[in-house]
Order: sequence, then C-alpha cells, then structure tokens
Amino acid sequence: MSHSTYNIQWNEAQNHIKELLEYEAAPETQKPETDRVSAFQTAAVIYIKYIQVFRKLEECYYQIVHPQKRIVLKHVLDGTMGRLLELKNEMVNLEFSEYHFFDDVLSDMKLTPADIEIPVPRYFTQDNEKDIKDRMKLMAETLAKYRLDETSDKKEEIKMSLEEAIKIIQVHERARQGCLRAKFMREIRAQEEREKMLAMQGASTMDPDVASTIIQKVWKGYSQRNKTLKLREEELIFIGMQPSSDTPTHHKDSPVSKVSKREEERVLIQAQHEREYQDALVNIKEKIREAEGPDIKENMQDQIRQWFIETRDATGKFPDYPSDDEGGSAAIFKTKNGEGGEEGAEGEGGKKKGKKGKKKKGEKKEKKKKGKKKGGKGKEGGGDDEEGFKMVPSMFIPGIEEASSTYEDIWKHRDETENFQQKYDAELIKELKRGEVESEIRVQVDDLMRQELKNLKAALQKDMGKKGGKGSAKKKGGKKKDKKGGKKGKKDKDLTPDRTIESLYEELVKEGILVQYPKVKISDYMGEYSYLGTTLRQANIEPMPSLSDVRRVITEYGVLPMGSQTVHETAPHVKSIMIAGPHGTGKRMLVNAICSELGANLIDLTAENICGRYPGKAGLTMLLHLVMKVGKLLQPTVVYIGNAEKTFVKKVPKNDMSDPKRLKKELPKIIKKLAPEDRILFVGTSLTPWDADVKSLCQCYQKIVLIPRPDYASRFLLFKELILRNGGRLAPTLDLSSLAKISDGYTPGHIITAVKHVLTERRVQQLHRKPLTALEFVTPLARIDPIYKEEEEQFKKWYSKTPLGKKRAKLKAEEEEGEGGGKGKSAKGGKKKGKGKKKGKGKKKK
Repeated sequence: MSHSTYNIQWNEAQNHIKELLEYEAAPETQKPETDRVSAFQTAAVIYIKYIQVFRKLEECYYQIVHPQKRIVLKHVLDGTMGRLLELKNEMVNLEFSEYHFFDDVLSDMKLTPADIEIPVPRYFTQDNEKDIKDRMKLMAETLAKYRLDETSDKKEEIKMSLEEAIKIIQVHERARQGCLRAKFMREIRAQEEREKMLAMQGASTMDPDVASTIIQKVWKGYSQRNKTLKLREEELIFIGMQPSSDTPTHHKDSPVSKVSKREEERVLIQAQHEREYQDALVNIKEKIREAEGPDIKENMQDQIRQWFIETRDATGKFPDYPSDDEGGSAAIFKTKNGEGGEEGAEGEGGKKKGKKGKKKKGEKKEKKKKGKKKGGKGKEGGGDDEEGFKMVPSMFIPGIEEASSTYEDIWKHRDETENFQQKYDAELIKELKRGEVESEIRVQVDDLMRQELKNLKAALQKDMGKKGGKGSAKKKGGKKKDKKGGKKGKKDKDLTPDRTIESLYEELVKEGILVQYPKVKISDYMGEYSYLGTTLRQANIEPMPSLSDVRRVITEYGVLPMGSQTVHETAPHVKSIMIAGPHGTGKRMLVNAICSELGANLIDLTAENICGRYPGKAGLTMLLHLVMKVGKLLQPTVVYIGNAEKTFVKKVPKNDMSDPKRLKKELPKIIKKLAPEDRILFVGTSLTPWDADVKSLCQCYQKIVLIPRPDYASRFLLFKELILRNGGRLAPTLDLSSLAKISDGYTPGHIITAVKHVLTERRVQQLHRKPLTALEFVTPLARIDPIYKEEEEQFKKWYSKTPLGKKRAKLKAEEEEGEGGGKGKSAKGGKKKGKGKKKGKGKKKK
C-alpha cells in the first residue's frame, strides 16, 4: 500500500483515540456504577475499542517509513497498549476471572472475533534485531564449542567395515530385482487372462451404430458430471467455503505473497530512512552551532549582564550566581517569571487563598474516598453499593493525550507534497537541535559569566573597602557535601564483579541453564473463539475457556508488557505466571512463543535440569546470582520452571532424585524482589497442580492460566489447519465435522501426532488419486488415551481453591442468593450491608 494509505489509517486511529478520551473523561463514565454487570460492559466496550485502535496503530508503525512520524506513533502505540493492560486488570477485578467473554458485546458492535484479535507489535524484535542475532550467534558458537566431543562419538558408532557395507548393498539390490520380476510376471498373467476371455466370447455381433450410441451416452454423462463438479467447486471457492488448489498462498504470484513482499521492501526503506535521520541529527546540529552559536552566546551574555546590573541597583550588591545543580543561568529567568506570578497572586487578596485552601481540603477528602473504594475492590470486589464501581485513574492517558496533541499540532495538517519519499523533515530537526545547542552554549556562558561576576565583586569590594563573601561560599560548599554524603542505598553483593557479561552468558549456556528454543509465533497456538460464554454465564453455568481465550491471556500477561520498557514500568506488574493443563495442551509451546515474540533469553530452572549443577547452598546462591545478573543485563528474559508443582509438593516421592524442593525458599524471594524496570518473567508449567500446597504455589505465581481440553470448534480448526500444513488436501471425502466430533477429549498434541502419523511422505504423493478420508485418522487416535471428563473436573476443583477461584465462587454464590431473594441485577457484587439497604428500597417501591 502507499504512504497516503497509512497516513489516512493513522488519522482514523487518532480520531478514534480522541473520541475514546472524551468518552472516558465524560461525567457519565466517571460516575460510579452500582451494577457489576453494567460496569463490566462499560469496561469491555472501551477495551474492544482500544483493541481496534491498537491494531491500526501497530500496522501503521510497522509500515510508515517517515522516521519522525514513527517516533510519535510509538508513543501513542505504547500508551494504547498500556491502557489495554489497565482495562484488562479492571475487568479481572470486576469478574474475578482471567477469561472474559465478549460475544454479546461483539454482536451489539457488529464485529467478528477476528476484529478483536490482539496482534503482537513487530517492533519488539525488529528494533532489537542486531542484539538478538548477536546473542543467538554467541549461543551457537558456545554450543558448537562444548558439544564437539558428543558429535564425534556419534560418528564413530555409525562406522562399519567394507564387507558389511557390500553385503547390505547386495541384499537391497536382490530385493529390488525380485520385486521387478514379480511385477513383470503379474502383468504377463493378466494379459494372458484377458486374451483367454476374448477368445471364449468370440467376435461382437452388436450393430456399430448402437455401439457408438452407447459410447457417446456414457462419455457425455461422464463429461457433464465432471463439468458440474468443477462449477460447484468454483462456486465454493468464490464464496470462501473452500480453499483454492490452483493458486496456493505460498506461490510467488499470489496476492498474499505480493503483499508480504511489499511489506518487506517498506521495512528496508524504513531502516535506510532511519540511518539518514540519525546522520542528519548530527550534521544539522553542527551547522546550527556554527551559524547561530555566536549570536546565541552573545544574547545570553547580554541578558545575564543586564540581570547583574538590575540586581545591584535593587539590592546594592551583585547577586550569587546559581550553581550547575540549580540549573545555572536558566534558573535566573525561571525565578524572574515565578516571582511575577507569585506577586500577581498575592495582589488579588486573601479571599482566593482561602478558596484554594478549601479546594485542597476537598481534594484530600476525595482522595480518601477513592482510597476506600480501591480497598473495597481488593477485599469484597467493589466496595459499598452507594459508591459502586469506578475505574482506577489511568497512568497512560496523559501520555496518549500528549502524543495525540503532537500529532494534531505537527502532522495532521502538514503539507508533504514535496516529501514524496517520506524522508526526514529538516525544519523539525532544527527546532529540536536548536534547544540542545542553546543548553550546551549556556554551560560555556555560565563558566565565563561566573568569572566575570567574580571580577565585578572583587572590583566592588575594592571600591567599598570590604572583603568578599567567602563565608557564604564556604557555607554553600558545606551544604553540598552534606547532601552528597547523606543517603546510602543498599545493594545486593555482586559475586562476579570482575567477569564480563559474555563470560557469564557462555557459562550458563555451557551448563545447559540458558537454552535454545524453537521459533514459534503466538498465532500458531490455534483455537476457535467461544461464542456461548456470556449465554452460559447468564444461565449460571461457568463456561470453560477456549484455546483462543488462552492465547489472548498469554499475550496480555506474557508478551505485551515484556516487549516495551515504558509499558512494563507503568502497567500492572506481572512477575510470574503458571500455566496448568493436561498433557498435550501446548504449555511448553506457549513458553517458546513468548520467547520468540520478544526475542528473549530462555533460562531453564526445572528441577531435572539443575539437578547436579551448582551443588550446595553456595552453588545455589551462585546459580541464582548468575541467572538474575544475566537476566537483568540482557533483557527481556523468561525463566522457565517445568513441573512447577514439584517445588511446593507436600511429600517428595522416594524415587525422585532431582531434589525438586531446592528452590522452594529462594524462588518466592527472587520474584518478590523484581522491580518494574526488570523485564524478567517467571513462567511455570504444571500437569498435576493439586499435588502442591495451594497457598505456597499461589504466593509464588501471581497469575494462574488454566488450559482446558479443546472444544468442538477448536478441534475442527486444528484438523483443518494441521492437514493443510502437513501437505494434505481438503477433499469432499474428508468429513472434518465428524472427525472433530469423535475426537472429543483429545488435546492439540494428540491431534498433531495423529495427523503426522497419517500424512507421511508416501501418503502425500498418493493424494491426487486417493483422497483423504476421516477413517484414516481414527486408528492413530484410538492408540492414544484421551483426557477424560474426570481429569478436567479435577483441574476445575483445584482452580476453585486458588485465590481468584475462591473470589469467583463467592461472587457467583452472592449472585444466586440475590436472584433467589428477588433483588435483581442491582444487588450483584455488593456487601451484605449494601444488600440490606437495597432490600429496604425494594419494599418502599412496593
């Protein structure tokens, strides 16, 4: 697409942002909502609108090539992403669930699930591509260096003598010749049988005209049936019910390939324009310093001298020059402006002061009320019914407003007819760098003017016969020393102060702690949207999330905050996640996807992996020190702990020699110490979370994501996509609907195993004459044990014991109680006292 297309799209996104900010600032939205369901609906609508804006901005930032526009775009994009995470946190506090169902909201807004799919910003890896490649190169070199002996051993095992090799070749050659002879003999026998049958039947007595009529009839019927099937297939392809086999998406001339090729070209242009912009920043700054520097310096000196004279005339002596810590000569003009403002305020009389004081008191009271509301949300899920539910003030909206105003002032109506190639704007660089040049020159001027002031004071003291104010200077010096020597921050002791980060990285790779991972996208975790979530909840049935919901939650907690330093420091801080689910649900794949989308380091602290490494208490201390030091210096970092329940298991099995409780004391301490600026995420996976102590596990892992068995829609999508990815074709003979129905209880891992078992290389070659059928997948599935309903119920029962599960159960009980008492929707989510008040109100109405 063209430059103007993305400019228009950015403009549309900015208009939507403007509407959203006005809506969020409106008094109706700020008013506390007494009904929990209505409050969630409001938050959900805003959340979905922000997702739509986020999708547009992400595409614009990926494709716009103008370097200065991209700076503004990134501020808006980060702000929108942070606001999304804040709204997610609000919805969790309202529903007490990590999963939310928007099917009713989507229906009202006339949207599809694809419209609210959260994309992962591509700048997470694109902007750090060089660093990621350097790390991968270092890891590959380290692995090659320390695994050289292993590969040589494997080569020695394959060796054989010449005689053995000849014997193997002879056996295979004789077998090949035998197969050919058998084939020839079969063909000869078939030919003899045909000749014998013809001899017994004798010559045909049918009339040639009748025979030709029969042949024509059969041929025309066959031809017409083929034409009809072809027309039906073309119709299905046209309406999107069947993929086209003639123009595959990976073909170089297909529309999809052309678009992706054009996108890659724009990325290269983007990088070139960025390099030119960085060079221009240096060159234009030098030109400004040469051309305007002397005039700026002279003007500053004249202004400061004028200040000297004005102060001497007013006080009778020269002033003290502000220090560098106070801002130098820049503080002089700030002080002048500040004094003028204060005098104006004092001149208006004491009444306004009184009013201001009252306002401040009122503001304090409002703050206290807000604090009470927040406390209520944390304990009871939303405070008293009179106060209701109100969203916490956003930390990202001021940044979004600032970036939006920059767009309105600079880019919205800017004439770019002369900048068709969308290169940097020199005038904007001049405005930016002029201020930097002034600051640098101001430092030089301050040094000169301090000396000049010192000489003036010395001359004045000589004339007046007085000594200079050395005492005051000494006092100032003493104060500065006191400030510098006051506070001392406590820091953890560095156990490896003399070692480089490369050597520490190499050591962790050598020990197998820092590991490689396959490149997987979060979008590869396939699953269909749950269309009945809200309907089931309205019927007081708690729905199980779909795989699409799991993908969304992992994106929100594991990918988006970790990708941007700005967002991670300000958004709700997620330090650790535990992914629990049956075997084959894709827990490890999600960990790999988080790392791939971020270009992060993957550190494996699974009990089996660290067993025998860094032994003893001192060794464990060193291991954790290396992990945290490398993790903080080479951010982002994902720390993976497989079988996370073993760390907090109640009783270790006797045959388990991996010492699973080794990290039990240290792990919660390390996670607690993580600061918002540390982009380190601890991710645990668990097959049997009920084996662990629930309290200890939930104290360590902040967010718990439960993965269910895939539902019918997800199984249908999995079979369809996996068959196509493994070289298969979707023929009419393949009944995917029945296959998805009979595979209930099988996880994505089981389905992948079955598809790979069927679609071998030989079977793929036979597809043109022998299409796939559903029966072929039944046999490999029958050999695998599915996940039964009892195991899923066990996961549900365990999740209900977690803190969020308990809150959800309590909320559900309150809602059922409210419905039973005839209180209606307004009674939902309140405290017992609030409910009593509402009962009274109901009686009055009657």
